[in-house]
Amino acid sequence: MVGFEMVMRLKTFRYRSIFCGAAMMLVMGSLARAAEHVTLKNGFELDCVRREASGDKIRLYLAGKDGAADSNYLEVAADSIVRVEIVPDVPKETEAAPKVLGPVAIMTAPTKEEMHEMLAHAGESHDIDEDLLASVVRAESGGQVRAVSRTGAQGLMQLMPGTASAMGVQDAFQPAQNIAGGTAYLDALLTRYHDNVALALAAYNAGPGAVDKYHGVPPYRETREYVARVIREFNRRKQLAVVAQTK
Repeated sequence: MVGFEMVMRLKTFRYRSIFCGAAMMLVMGSLARAAEHVTLKNGFELDCVRREASGDKIRLYLAGKDGAADSNYLEVAADSIVRVEIVPDVPKETEAAPKVLGPVAIMTAPTKEEMHEMLAHAGESHDIDEDLLASVVRAESGGQVRAVSRTGAQGLMQLMPGTASAMGVQDAFQPAQNIAGGTAYLDALLTRYHDNVALALAAYNAGPGAVDKYHGVPPYRETREYVARVIREFNRRKQLAVVAQTK
């Protein structure tokens, strides 16, 4: 089990590595658009372009811009998949929809540029590192705008209706609103737990009540794996940024 250390808030332009040696993700080639609807034991329902076995894990490759999949995948235990359904083809004339940031909803997945813009804006507003927010989005929904959990959490940062309402989110499936609300909630948790990132992430996943009850990261496998997954992804992003700067 990965141990959790006390860490200070990850500022927008400043960070510290939390766990070292995170594995680098493979960049996959272009694939066809989403063809399967997968339901997991944890309640998440996602569309994927294909599944690929990796030991006792299954990689679910998600559709990206123009239906292509690159490094955007979720890795889950093979026995966590409870149902797979074929997604019927949608006529091309009904696929197109406007992608406008702001009050108009983005009906399809945001581009990398749009995601960067929304995450950067939210991070700057709350003084939270953009890469931390991106890591939460990946762990929560895999970047799926219309992801819905078994418990009713919605959108990119998987906001419960009550949380969304409290954060001023009118449409949890509107990416900019969802990210703004999720970031505001994470900011509140960081403040509550004195900028301890591990505790804030645990509370985001299991609720503040569980963190307060156990005076730390709850002994829930799902929550501990969630915290570790977000931190690994954060470190991966920072490592890639360092590599890019040295080229």
